[in-house]
Amino acid sequence: MIDKIKRIWKIKDLRARIFFVLAMLVVFRAAAHVPLPGINTENLKAFLDGNQILGLLNIFSGGTMENFSLVLLGIAPYITASIIFQLLTMVVPQLEELSKEGESGQQKINMYTRLATVPLALLQAFAMIKLLSQSQFDIMGTLDAFKYTSIMITITAGTIFLMWIGELISEKNIGNGISLLIFAGIVSSLPTVVQNAIVNYDPSQLYLYVMFVGLAIVTIVGVVIINEGQRNIPVSYAKQIRGNKTFGGNSSHLPLRVNMAGVIPIIFAISVVLFPSMLAQLFVNGSGFMASASRATIALFNNQWFYGIVYFLLVFGFTYFYTAVIFHPQKMAENLQRQGAFIPGIRPGKETEKYLQSTMSKLLFSGAFFLGAIAVLPLIVQAFTGSQSLVIGGTSLLIVVSVAIEMAKQIESQIKMHEYDRV
Repeated sequence: MIDKIKRIWKIKDLRARIFFVLAMLVVFRAAAHVPLPGINTENLKAFLDGNQILGLLNIFSGGTMENFSLVLLGIAPYITASIIFQLLTMVVPQLEELSKEGESGQQKINMYTRLATVPLALLQAFAMIKLLSQSQFDIMGTLDAFKYTSIMITITAGTIFLMWIGELISEKNIGNGISLLIFAGIVSSLPTVVQNAIVNYDPSQLYLYVMFVGLAIVTIVGVVIINEGQRNIPVSYAKQIRGNKTFGGNSSHLPLRVNMAGVIPIIFAISVVLFPSMLAQLFVNGSGFMASASRATIALFNNQWFYGIVYFLLVFGFTYFYTAVIFHPQKMAENLQRQGAFIPGIRPGKETEKYLQSTMSKLLFSGAFFLGAIAVLPLIVQAFTGSQSLVIGGTSLLIVVSVAIEMAKQIESQIKMHEYDRV
């Protein structure tokens, strides 16, 4: 570890990139502690503590909701826009054609995603203000049209600001910018969690603390296994004879990862599973059918078994979905054929494509099931212990460990590229 840090420090370009990323994360955390004026933060904190769904969202966003900060919504609207456009790419022919145009097409889809983030952020800001103003706590004070509009615009600007920071981080090839922002938000809440655990320590519940530590270790080990696990497909290169010389005839392998989607399915699943309860919160204080349906929805998602099943299915489904977006067996088969390579026992072309798709599907089932199981494991334990902290801890560990592994891999690849350039 120390040797790797020394190698990183000696590479000026890589060192500058890492410092830039750290600086951007500091800017994000600083913005998360700048509250909007006219908000009673004490009453807001009390309201969030009494609401399980919003409390989870507050922890997940790194405390931006608790402070009612400039970046209240975090990058949730951008994630929602990304989910929408990735779904549309599967069903809208024009977007599907754009996705096949390579980098230029992807840039256009990214532009549409950014544009869609603005109305989504305005809508979510309106919903959040409406929800907080309807609570029994005096959080917002008296709201006139000007104050309402100015708060919505400020919150939306904060989301766009974070989106921009995330893209700047991604350009440095140290890690995915959006994932790193979520990572920073979760890590920043860890000191408070540890402090609360020490302050509220009860010797009679020592077994619970031991169980929590054991669960954390199992989660970390599980995430490492599914992120590092891969199947190596043997690949042979055809021999080519030119005059008296023979070229090719080498053997290599094609690695297929058990979990190609990384942490994205978890982020998508959390965004989707929180949406029904958030929407229901807006109408719970009304009357008639809408209020009854809202209360029923909130009660349904507060049921840990229902919540766990939905969460598991979403993680499982999004793992398949996102892998389908980034894994293209047809292109891989075409590239192998173009290079004069083939999988032993499999005909080049269509048969190779079918083989790669079939192999990936088998790997993906175990990876998606394992990822979903780790995601709901804290919920299962929580059902027997009654501790709400496990729900947050399990999801947080999944994201933190996955992002840390991905970041370490990208830094390692940057080191190898630098050493290769020197040679």
